[in-house]
Amino acid sequence: MTNIRKATKSDLTMINHLAHEIWWDTYKGVISDEQIEFMLSKMYSIASLEEQINAGNIFLVLNYEGKDIGFAAYAKYDIDKNYKLEKLYLNKTIQGKGLGNLLIKKVEEEVKNLGASYLYLNVNRNNNAFTFYQKVGYEVVEEVDIPYFGFVLNDYIMRKALK
Repeated sequence: MTNIRKATKSDLTMINHLAHEIWWDTYKGVISDEQIEFMLSKMYSIASLEEQINAGNIFLVLNYEGKDIGFAAYAKYDIDKNYKLEKLYLNKTIQGKGLGNLLIKKVEEEVKNLGASYLYLNVNRNNNAFTFYQKVGYEVVEEVDIPYFGFVLNDYIMRKALK
């Protein structure tokens, strides 16, 4: 059975744990170990996750067969009434089962109900998720190199029209 629920502050420890587990599988060999460690501490500490929720980020948790195995987060984007997918991560062991698609569709449905015309996201240009986003209808609108605390994020900005 699969269930997607809105996260609460009581889920932050679990999200922190999942992020530490998933990020190493996702980014090892894509960005440096130093950058992985820095970004995990910067974006996934309990205090940072709490700040993100307090700032209006909505987190969703994907539960599959009784186990929390992934999460997504979205927030208001500074372009019109649109939203941005801030996070979408699934445990590597369940990738390829359509669960990422299920999770992103849930985010799209929620932001469309909030009045968004587009959902935006950033993805590292070397991340395998880039192909996933293309398959589910996202298009590249810009290629960017974003300075980030001594690192550089080599990203595509992608978006999808929500019809």
